[in-house]
Amino acid sequence: MYMAWIDPSSTTLGRTKELIKHGQERIGQTIKASSSRLCLYAERVAFLMDHSRSPDKNTQPPTPTDNINLGPSANPNAKPTDFDFLKVIGKGSFGKVLLVKRKCDGTFYAVKVLHKKTILKKKEQTHIMAERNVLLKNVKHPFLVGLHYSFQTSEKLYFVLDYVNGGELFFHLQRERCFREPRARFYTAEVASAIGYLHSLNIIYRDLKPENILLDCQGHVVLTDFGLCKEGMEQEETTSTFCGTPEYLAPEVLKKQPYDRTVDWWCLGAVLYEMLFGLPPFYSRDVSQMYDNILHKPLQIQGSKTVAACDILQGLLHKDQKRRLGAKSDFLEIKNHVFFSPINWDDLYHKRITPPFNPNVAGPADLQHFDPEFTQEAISTSITHTPDIAASTSSASDAFLGFSYAPTEEGI
Repeated sequence: MYMAWIDPSSTTLGRTKELIKHGQERIGQTIKASSSRLCLYAERVAFLMDHSRSPDKNTQPPTPTDNINLGPSANPNAKPTDFDFLKVIGKGSFGKVLLVKRKCDGTFYAVKVLHKKTILKKKEQTHIMAERNVLLKNVKHPFLVGLHYSFQTSEKLYFVLDYVNGGELFFHLQRERCFREPRARFYTAEVASAIGYLHSLNIIYRDLKPENILLDCQGHVVLTDFGLCKEGMEQEETTSTFCGTPEYLAPEVLKKQPYDRTVDWWCLGAVLYEMLFGLPPFYSRDVSQMYDNILHKPLQIQGSKTVAACDILQGLLHKDQKRRLGAKSDFLEIKNHVFFSPINWDDLYHKRITPPFNPNVAGPADLQHFDPEFTQEAISTSITHTPDIAASTSSASDAFLGFSYAPTEEGI
């Protein structure tokens, strides 16, 4: 829900020349192999280009018809003028993400504003609605970004989301090159908890990477970007859509074979490896070589890592999905691995463990982890005003019937 962000000066903060090239090459590689993602928080400039996407089988976008009135919204009182729009904090193919303050109570949110016509033109309305469905289920987990409510005007859709300003994990990894094992373990545990929760809802995530992992103001993980999520995935069920990000694609995805929820555990292993070593496990500047490495090259673990760290990496990055860690009992296998023996999972879930790193943000107005290219941009009046109600009868409105949502406890 947020999109990933990057500070233009971050490449000067201790990243080696190899890692700088890695970041630059990731842009081109992702354009080639990633699906189009509705990002959920400040999307990096590199990812503002469109990506192709192949829908899962039997998934067809609704065909809009003319002159369909949306009728009363599920949250009929919600409108753009409820907010003071303060700063642009991200941009994407379909719209922008803005920092806002709600006028009635002064609460800060991140509001994602999407253009209906652009979504319809790219035939992405089904994916937008699917993402919204996943967001509605996130409110019960501490490490998943939450949707407070959504509403629409005749021209735009509005997601009112948690505001998270501690920085993207990739940003911090760029700056520090790699993390020590206790810090990497902490982040991996919180991410695994979030993935395990999605799996309990029969949702596979499919796009885990440092760009989609944010830190809150205290340093806890917040997983974002649900544009590639696949719902309705039972324990033994498989899907076959080719999607994801090149460095983190599992072998079975590359082979275009049916895959299951263990694809997320492969990605978790790849992220853990990158946190410990500074580069993804099978990285190569040449994309085809990298794919060959993923498919055939044995995992290389160099340096003085603990036996437990080496073992969990070997387990998560097993090329055979049926023998991969998590294949038998999913998240339970992950949390019971010796690598996580220092973690009290109940304390972790309730945020009783002090994060190993504090982003040191002064408050909601502290935008140090957002790209100034975004925050210095003027806010369009078309985003902040409420258009004529009469204009709401349109094909664009019809395509997003049922989008508006508000939990009853919001009282708005």
